[in-house]
Amino acid sequence: MNYSIRLIQESDNAQVANVIRTVMTEYGAVGEGYSIVDAEVDEMFGNYADEKSCYCVIEKGGVVSGGAGIAPLLGGTPTTCELRKMFFMPELRGLGLGRQLLLTLLDEARSRGFETCYLETLERMERANSLYQKVGFRLLDGPLGSTGHCSCELWYALQL
Repeated sequence: MNYSIRLIQESDNAQVANVIRTVMTEYGAVGEGYSIVDAEVDEMFGNYADEKSCYCVIEKGGVVSGGAGIAPLLGGTPTTCELRKMFFMPELRGLGLGRQLLLTLLDEARSRGFETCYLETLERMERANSLYQKVGFRLLDGPLGSTGHCSCELWYALQL
């Protein structure tokens, strides 16, 4: 496969923003209430550079085709992180790289002192939902924190 998972670099910002916007548009997740409008999309490197955050990309030959990150949950407890902006271009799907990246990020969350990982997603992102459930995430009755992503339909948490 020759894909690698690595920490985001500043030079990845434009490619990561493209992945996020392309995949979110593919799933109809555009407009207010979706993370596509978050200010951080154009500057992912800088927004995940502190000691409590981490964003990784999947790349092959210098081309970024996916990524995901963790950061403290806005409006959440100090021991809760959020899995953020986990998106993959179609060519990455079904290769097991999503699971590999997710497990890497959960280990990173533990090493940063988090006890719970939270995420928000859409019901129509069926493969992502399946992955989250297989890894042990449990559906919640409603959202946690104050992410501003009021258009998300499903909320999950995993005790780390």
